[in-house]
Parts: sequence; structure tokens; C-alpha cells
Amino acid sequence: MSIEVYSDFVCPWCYIGHRRLQNALAELSPDLRPEITWRAYQLDSNASNVPDQTAAKAMLGWYSSVEEAEARIAQIISTGKDEGLDLNLHRALPVNTFDAHRLIHFAQGTLQAEMLRERLFRAYHSEGLNIADLDVLAGIASVSGIEQAEIRSFQQSDSFGDAVREDLSRGSQQGIRGVPNLVIDGGQAVSVNQDGLALKDLLERALH
Repeated sequence: MSIEVYSDFVCPWCYIGHRRLQNALAELSPDLRPEITWRAYQLDSNASNVPDQTAAKAMLGWYSSVEEAEARIAQIISTGKDEGLDLNLHRALPVNTFDAHRLIHFAQGTLQAEMLRERLFRAYHSEGLNIADLDVLAGIASVSGIEQAEIRSFQQSDSFGDAVREDLSRGSQQGIRGVPNLVIDGGQAVSVNQDGLALKDLLERALH
């Protein structure tokens, strides 16, 4: 059985979904825990590497009124808090996430991969860091336990760019139009943003 999860680092619901999925997996018996393949998704593949506004400010243009936007921001922050996350949309800086996804592919299969994923989410959503900046990415990777020389050598190449593009193409073919979503055995995409019991039940049913 294969479980693929599509997400993007600048998506607050993806950080929430990532935490919910980790908690649901921890609730499963060790012999039942499936292997998860994380797939890259970009909410805005044309975004710049240089931020020009915060996520909260950007959201003001997505809704019909300031009140509606502020209510949505408050909802996201509150939901994140329920999961133990500090989502600060007034600091988060939307940028292009291609190199962040490329870095995750570089670390795939290592012990550092999950820590790196968590730190990338935190850097964007809680710390207001520019996760398109190569120096910022190198620092996050280093703190996650990856050797600085390895990171710099990787960044000077175009390694794993094709892997990211493959994920994006695969997601499109599987009908992924938003994130976070998971796909079980190539089936229909299902939202990861369910409460813990529902997500655990979904995984258990898929595993039997």
C-alpha cells in the first residue's frame, strides 16, 4: 500500500495537517504504521524568491472584506494553536517554495528528513524567515543535522529539481487542486485536515 501526501510549506493548513498526520500515525500500532511519501505542491509556482508582503496582508486581497479576511486569519491561528502550533500570519513571508521542496528531496531517506520538514514549516509560519533564501535554507538544514558542506554543494547544483517537477506533474495527474491532501494507492485525493480520530480511522481502514 502506498500513501502519498501533497503539501506546500507556505500553506498554514499543510502545517496543521502535517501535525495532525504525525499525531494520528503515533496513535497506530508500530507494526501498522505505513510509510508516507511526501510530494511537493506549489500554491504559487510563479511566486518570487523575494518577499514583498506578509501572508496576512496578502489574504486581505483574497476576501470580499477586511472583516472576512481577519476572521479567516483568526480561525487559522486558533486551529493551529489547538494543535500546539504558533502560526503567525503577520510575520509569514510568502515566497517561491521550489528550492525548499528540492532540499527536502535531497534529505529524503535520511534521519534528518522529518526534522527538516518540521523546521521548514516552523521557519515560515512561526519565525517569519524567507524560505526561498539559500542562506536561510542552508541554516535550517544545518540545524537539522545536515553537514554544511553537503548543503552548499547541493545548492550549487540543480539536483532534485526534476524530482520536484515530477511531484508537481504527478499531483496534477491525480487531480490535486489544493493541499494538504493524501492519496492512498493512487485513489481519490482526501483532505488531511480531519480531526485526529477521523484521520486515524482513515489510516486504519486503509491498512486493513
